[in-house]
Amino acid sequence: MRAVVIDKPGDASVMNIVERPIPDATKHQSVMKIHAFGVHRYEVLTREGGSPSVKFPRVIGVEAVGEIAQVSEDSKLKVGQKVITMMGGFGREVDGSYQEYALVDDANLYPVSYEGDWVTLAQYPENFYTAFGAIKSLNLKPGQTLLLRGGTSAVGLSAIQLAKVMGLQVTATTRRENMLQPLLDNGADDAILDVDNKLKTDKNYDGIIDMVGTVSLSNSIAHLNQGGTVSLIGLLAGEWTVDNFNPFTLAGKYLTCFDSTDVHQEWVDEMFEMISKNNLQIPIPRVFKLDQIREAHDYVMKSRDMGQVIIDND
Repeated sequence: MRAVVIDKPGDASVMNIVERPIPDATKHQSVMKIHAFGVHRYEVLTREGGSPSVKFPRVIGVEAVGEIAQVSEDSKLKVGQKVITMMGGFGREVDGSYQEYALVDDANLYPVSYEGDWVTLAQYPENFYTAFGAIKSLNLKPGQTLLLRGGTSAVGLSAIQLAKVMGLQVTATTRRENMLQPLLDNGADDAILDVDNKLKTDKNYDGIIDMVGTVSLSNSIAHLNQGGTVSLIGLLAGEWTVDNFNPFTLAGKYLTCFDSTDVHQEWVDEMFEMISKNNLQIPIPRVFKLDQIREAHDYVMKSRDMGQVIIDND
């Protein structure tokens, strides 16, 4: 099988396709045939050496869609069963999606019911699950208002789709004026500018999902209704800590974080039921093949297109 192996961090040229034997299943790990996967900016950061916990050589890639090729001794899965995998150390502590077959712990394999093609399926796992969990963390009811800060990101676009199905009134933000209309075209009820980490609106919201990060957090809290929650789920601005934060601005308001590290099968089932019933999708601007992985990384970093870049392994 082919695998993209990174021996040491660096630019796109450090990703080399090598031939490896297909792994064998173990007592608690099954072999997944990877049909497609999404390519993310934070994987580029990992490739460059920006993830200290990742040791090289490594096959990176945090998510994949495919089918079971070989079951573990303890597995309840079946050969040929359609599955997704994400997080759980995939592409970080163990070799990830940038290959044709992967050895995956059964605890990190999630069966899905989905009738579409593999490339279309590959847009969902990490993007939609992160969005789904973030919306749930806000405990909003139909008719309430949701602000998505960082709405043009793949997770932001996914959250718009899901939130509308859940009956929420959705406002999405962008730093680029020319992206306001595309956000409305993607289903947002309103779109506003975010300039220098300040929202260009006087409105407040019942819940806010902040993908920009710590640099916009204080401003997000200022635009939150009493009793509402800000859920911090991303660091698009690249900063991990908050400078000069006044915790008393949270009086009567709530702050939480969500990531997709802890995946629940029942949430996966609920999410895919919504996706299939409502034909939810985000743009897929480009599809590459595995041997074009260097071009895919360059495109992800340079492109201003909205949506999820996919690698098609078939």
